[in-house]
Amino acid sequence: MVILNLIDGDFTPNETMDLITSLIHAKIKLHENKISAQAGEEDAKYREQRIKALQRQLYDLRNYVGLKKQSCIIHASVSIS
Repeated sequence: MVILNLIDGDFTPNETMDLITSLIHAKIKLHENKISAQAGEEDAKYREQRIKALQRQLYDLRNYVGLKKQSCIIHASVSIS
């Protein structure tokens, strides 16, 4: 197994939103590309639901971070096995 420590630190609210927004947009683009590649109907529906869920999570995060007046601590890693 390989573990990548992508983000680990203290960030301003703006930096936090920039980082997380970039990650979520990359994931959404991946799903959109898979849908465009003529995925089956069931797979396309799953990916559309996943895109909506990611958009909701980003919206919720914006609301949460928007209320914070202090820095945000982010720990994000990816494990590949």
